Amino acid sequence: MTVKQRTQVGIVGAGPAGLLLSHLLALGGVDSIVIEARSRAYCEARQRAGMLESTTVQLLRAVGLGRRLDAEGLEHDGIYLQFGGERHHVNFRELTGGRWVTIYAQTEIVKDLIRARTADRAALEFEVSETEVAGLDSDHPVLRYTDSAGQRHEVTCDAIAGCDGFHGICRPAIPRGGLRLVAERSYPYGWLGILAKAPPSTDEVIYCRHEDGFALHSMRTPEVGRLYLQVPADEDITRWPDDRIWDELQRRLGVPGWELQTGPILEKGITPMRSFVATPMQYRRMYLAGDAAHIVPPTGAKGLNLAVADVAALATALIRLLRDGNPALADAYSEHCLERVWRATHLAWWMTAMMHVVPGQDPFESALQLAQLRNLVTSRAAATMLAENYTGYAPLRYDPATRVVPTPLWPWVA
Repeated sequence: MTVKQRTQVGIVGAGPAGLLLSHLLALGGVDSIVIEARSRAYCEARQRAGMLESTTVQLLRAVGLGRRLDAEGLEHDGIYLQFGGERHHVNFRELTGGRWVTIYAQTEIVKDLIRARTADRAALEFEVSETEVAGLDSDHPVLRYTDSAGQRHEVTCDAIAGCDGFHGICRPAIPRGGLRLVAERSYPYGWLGILAKAPPSTDEVIYCRHEDGFALHSMRTPEVGRLYLQVPADEDITRWPDDRIWDELQRRLGVPGWELQTGPILEKGITPMRSFVATPMQYRRMYLAGDAAHIVPPTGAKGLNLAVADVAALATALIRLLRDGNPALADAYSEHCLERVWRATHLAWWMTAMMHVVPGQDPFESALQLAQLRNLVTSRAAATMLAENYTGYAPLRYDPATRVVPTPLWPWVA
C-alpha cells in the first residue's frame, strides 16, 4: 500500500542545497520534506568544496548556522598566485573594502544543517529508492519514493525543488522542450586531490601555475591539508602512490625558503573538470538548484557558493508564492540566478584556462598565461576584478522579511 501525503515543497537531495532550502523555508513558515538516496553517514562524510565566499558566510550566520563555522572556520584575507617560481599575495580584503573568504568544509556545513533540521523534527528521509517526480504540468506536482523500510510514498506538493545534483532524477524529468539550452565544456585534465594529516604549509591558499601542470595547496583544519595536482583526465589513480604525490607537490609548489609539510594521506581521488549550465532552471513548479542546474570547475571555488545563492533566492521566492500568494519572484527565479551562474562560470573557466597547461600547449599559449598572471599581480584594477568575483559576485537575494519570527540579522545580508 502507498502512503499518500501532502506538503508544500518536496525537496529531492539532502546535500547543502536541499538542506539549506528546507531550513530557510521553515523560517518562513513553509513546510517541506527532504529525501535523499544516500545514507546520512555518507552525506556527512563525502569530501567536497571548502572555500566559502563572504556572502555565503554572512547568510549562514544570519540564519542561525554560524556557531561551528565561526569557531572552526579559517578566515583568509586573500590567496597566493604562484608562477615562474615566484609567489605573490592578492589581498581580497584590502581590494574589496573588507570582503574575505573562509575555509570550512562542505561536509561540516552538511553536518550543521542535518543537526538543525533533525532538532526541528523536520521531515528528512535518507536511503530512499525508486524516486520519481510527476504531474509537472500542474500546480500540484507529485513526489514518489520508497523509504528505507520499503514503504512506498506519494507526496502531493505545491512545488518541487530538484537539489539532487548533476546525476539526479529531477532535471531529466523535465518534459521535452522544457530546457532551452544545455551548454557543456569538458577539460582534458582532472585534479588529483588528497586529504592529508599534515599541517598546512601556508597561511592562505596557493594557486600555482607550473610548466608541468597546476597545483593547489589548501587546508581543512590547522591539522589537515587539502592539496591538488593537475593530471590527465583519464589518469589511473594507482599510478600515484603517496611518495610520488608528495614529490610532485614539492616540485610544483616549491619556492626558495619554503617547505612542504607532509604526513599520512587519508583520502585521494581524481576529479574530472567540466562546465555545465542548463537553462531555464525551472519548469512550471519544479525548480532546479545547485549542481542539478550547473557545474563549474573547482578552480574558482564557486560550486557550493552558487548552490547557496540559488536556494537563498528560491526560498524567498517560494515563501512569497506559497505563503503570501505572490508569484513574481518564483516566476523570475531562473532569470535571476542565471546572471550569477554565468558570471561564476566565466570566472571558473578563466582561472582554469590561465592556471592549467593543456597537453601539447605551445609557447604562445604559455606566454599568454604568464602575461595574464603578471597583470593580476601588478595591476590593482585587474586584482580587484578577481577579488570582487572570488569573494562574492553580488549580494544574495534572501529577504529576512519572509521570516515568521523576525530575528536580528547581519546588516550586510541583502
